[in-house]
Amino acid sequence: MSTTVRTRASAAGLALLLAVAGCAESDRGGTVTADQSPTAPGGSPTASPGDAPADDTAAGQPPSGRTGQTLSPTEPPLIGTPTAPPSHPTELRKANVLAGRLSRGGSGPCYTLVTDDGREYALHGRDKGTFATGTWVRVTTAAATTEVDCDGPGIPVDIIKILPVG
Repeated sequence: MSTTVRTRASAAGLALLLAVAGCAESDRGGTVTADQSPTAPGGSPTASPGDAPADDTAAGQPPSGRTGQTLSPTEPPLIGTPTAPPSHPTELRKANVLAGRLSRGGSGPCYTLVTDDGREYALHGRDKGTFATGTWVRVTTAAATTEVDCDGPGIPVDIIKILPVG
């Protein structure tokens, strides 16, 4: 059966279902009278939108005596307890952004930064500001240019931006 035939068959089935259920527009202007109201399974009339709910369940509340229970028929999956710390960082960070404490400050152009993991970086940047030794900073870096030598310990990098933290 092709897609076109299935779509037409589905549309025809939907129209038939609406007509049988009394939802199709009638010759009375499309209104539904009380004797045309839909009935629930078993033949009892269903509540109309203006009727008050018969119990707490109809109002969106759990029935009395069932407080605290979930309304889902299945339990959510549980995440197990980790057996070891993660082997890779769980938060991604930009490779060219460093944060740490300046072990050599001053007015530049050379600074030394020590990160939390103990790595030292020889920072170089002209006109980046004056920072006291011990200042916590966040530094956006670039690969070091070959003509710069800060005569200090650490991995040489150029400063794009340096800001004090805290």
